[in-house]
Amino acid sequence: MNNGSEQQIRVWDLFIRVFHWGLALLFLAAYVTEEDILVIHVWAGYLILGLIGLRIVWGFIGTSYARFSSFVFGPETVIQYLKDTLRLKAKRYIGHNPAGGAMILVMLLSVVLTCITGVAVYGVEGAGPMASWLVNAGEWLHEPLEEVHEFFANFTVTLIVIHVAGVIIEGLVHRENLVDAMITGNKRASTAPDTKDLK
Repeated sequence: MNNGSEQQIRVWDLFIRVFHWGLALLFLAAYVTEEDILVIHVWAGYLILGLIGLRIVWGFIGTSYARFSSFVFGPETVIQYLKDTLRLKAKRYIGHNPAGGAMILVMLLSVVLTCITGVAVYGVEGAGPMASWLVNAGEWLHEPLEEVHEFFANFTVTLIVIHVAGVIIEGLVHRENLVDAMITGNKRASTAPDTKDLK
């Protein structure tokens, strides 16, 4: 979608790209293994929590487009952006657009809740860092925790589908390959022909 002669700028730093693809692969590994290969399932969850912890820190001290201040918008701005997208007139942002920023926050929260409830389930079963607190909780706590864990895991999958759809739509509207941008870190510096503003 990009013209090779157009000026490119570095938007996504190495950490953001490693975080993005690492989180995707680890979540996939955890989701497909479930209890069948418990060691992979559990360690994928631990690594995800570690990655998200680093991402939160990077959201305050990282490069400009990685910082939360660059892509966290109020509800009105997010809603207006979605309306403009439906009309195929959404403003192009070099970094995350308002809808993308909101999705990041919701996805991070959902993944964290998935992992924390998973660690809690593991703790009730007598293993992991919460075992000393939860091992004597009994079956009455195990089943509801497991249901909440599965709910957030499936909710995260729904968010991923919406995220991918959003990437495709924005890529088509602004005529750029956003997947490539998350691999190389570079995006087109100029606005698309049908847009006027840059963030």
